[in-house]
Amino acid sequence: MNKDDSFAPAAVCPERIIVLDDEAELRNMLNFFLTAQGFQVRTVGDSARLERKLERESFDLLVLDLMMEPEDGLSICRRLRAQGQTIPILMLTARGDPVDKVIGLESGADDYLAKPFLPRELVARIRAILRRRNMLEGVTSSTPRHLRFGDFEFYRSRQQLVRNGAPVSLNSAESRLLDALATTPNRPISRDNLMVRARGREYEASGRSVDVQVQRLRQVIEDDSSHPHHIRTVWGLGYMLVAEVVP
Repeated sequence: MNKDDSFAPAAVCPERIIVLDDEAELRNMLNFFLTAQGFQVRTVGDSARLERKLERESFDLLVLDLMMEPEDGLSICRRLRAQGQTIPILMLTARGDPVDKVIGLESGADDYLAKPFLPRELVARIRAILRRRNMLEGVTSSTPRHLRFGDFEFYRSRQQLVRNGAPVSLNSAESRLLDALATTPNRPISRDNLMVRARGREYEASGRSVDVQVQRLRQVIEDDSSHPHHIRTVWGLGYMLVAEVVP
């Protein structure tokens, strides 16, 4: 990726996640992986730090470990709910017993994930919780079907790109990549996630391969592919399509 085409992460508004776990190794792993998936992540090692963070900052979701000392996740979850804290909570635990899951949910957690877990399952559950929250708040969670950026419009239902009303020719790889970017416009997408969306889970590609494909697509839709306006590089996160969603 060329530094000249960078886009400051501060200009986007990724969903904010706070992680509470007393194991530094797991905190660091979750921080690294969730950040790579486009979330803004903060981590804390105890409930006192968590409550100070919640008082000072706004978060979209809490990832909370169950097995902690001296205070476990169930106690923390109950206290937060008793205080009127409505932040969605995903509870992590080494216990796989269904009874423990029920207790966790009854304590106020929104979902429950047993260790060990696949990182992709963690992200899928986080996104599902956030979708439910958005629906309850009246925020649309539907995938955009028609996007506009600069002189271009992209109709996802028929995989058609037009410029000033005239069709623009894309090969199949370019079309899939643009559609993958259009799934979540104005939000950064990690390289790995971008390739999964564009080519499926079985497809493997190096970071360099993704960069080459993005550069080829830029050559089609950017006036100057070395200074892109539509497909931005978000350093440390991935790529982002800057576009207007057309109702």
